[in-house]
Amino acid sequence: MANSWRISALAERHRALGSTLEDWSGMGTAWTYASDLADEHEAIRTRAGLMDVSGLKKVHYVGPHAESLLEYATSRDISKVYPGKSVYATMLNEAGKFVDDCVIYRTGPNAFMVVHGSGNGHEMLLRSAQGRQVAVLFDDDLHDLSLQGPLAVDFLAEHVPGIRELAYFHHLQTKLFDRPVMISRTGYTGERGYEIFCKAADAPAIWDRILEQGKGLGIIPCAFTALDWLRVESYLLFFPYDNSEMYPFADQPAGDTLWELGLDFTVSPTKGDFRGANEHRRLQGKERFKIFGVLLDGDKAAEAGDTLWADGKQVGVITCAMYSRLSGKSMAIARMDVPYAEQGAPLEVKGSLAVSAIAHRLPFDDPEKKKRTAKG
Repeated sequence: MANSWRISALAERHRALGSTLEDWSGMGTAWTYASDLADEHEAIRTRAGLMDVSGLKKVHYVGPHAESLLEYATSRDISKVYPGKSVYATMLNEAGKFVDDCVIYRTGPNAFMVVHGSGNGHEMLLRSAQGRQVAVLFDDDLHDLSLQGPLAVDFLAEHVPGIRELAYFHHLQTKLFDRPVMISRTGYTGERGYEIFCKAADAPAIWDRILEQGKGLGIIPCAFTALDWLRVESYLLFFPYDNSEMYPFADQPAGDTLWELGLDFTVSPTKGDFRGANEHRRLQGKERFKIFGVLLDGDKAAEAGDTLWADGKQVGVITCAMYSRLSGKSMAIARMDVPYAEQGAPLEVKGSLAVSAIAHRLPFDDPEKKKRTAKG
């Protein structure tokens, strides 16, 4: 944890659960607990699990130029995002290549909170803000507790009026256990879930109360690595672990297009100009690879870096994998040569495993996203 410069108010809770705290984005993060990851995966898929995702970079952009700043920097039509609404967006460089993703929350007419991933989007926005009427505040006091799973809403409904009516990618300012919070119907699991943004001083009490009062519903603490299992099933990418920054091209600089990553949906239909837009549009149909799923034979999970073969040649590489005891399937996300990114294409896995597999459409779980968007 030598590189950590940000402190989680829940660090001692994580250590008590068996975590050694690994550095992620400058914060000591609970990658694993002493508990079984399969139990944590099952809790989120069937009941609910509580995670500390405070390592995400939470940044406020406030001022009359905040909207135009985000309009040029991201793939979304920011004018469509009203107070109480949020949106998942991507950020490109001038070459039209992906550099970061984020969730943009509009908190007022000229006020936004952007929750950045692991890329350099925050640094790009900070440079772009110079000379404009916009204040940029990196808010490390704000902690993010993620309560995810089908019973999350039942728990919160006992404490937060109107939570059942909160729509997907919307948020509200309220109180939880008499402490001020912003609750957002977002998450990184493919399940119906909520992120609870709270002051650092309130995070331990909120964490404890949720686990104590949610015990009867089967709510348990879940470590960060459980998200890898969930994201494989739900087609949720994690920069840089699925990107060319991790799996470089032999003769090209790092950088992937939204078309290759399957993130082209993040460009709003009404979107005008934005950073990298011309190159993004020019590169459509020129994909060098596709992000695609792999369904493996057997009951073992592959490892990141295992290779995919067909017709006597390597045609892809696995970036993240898991085995689900709930479905009895071994699944993976992969970077795959375009001709082989077709449902049912036969493959061979080599590396930590030597098994047969097929290419499989993503997501594996809930392809129509009915769970995360459910009403009531």
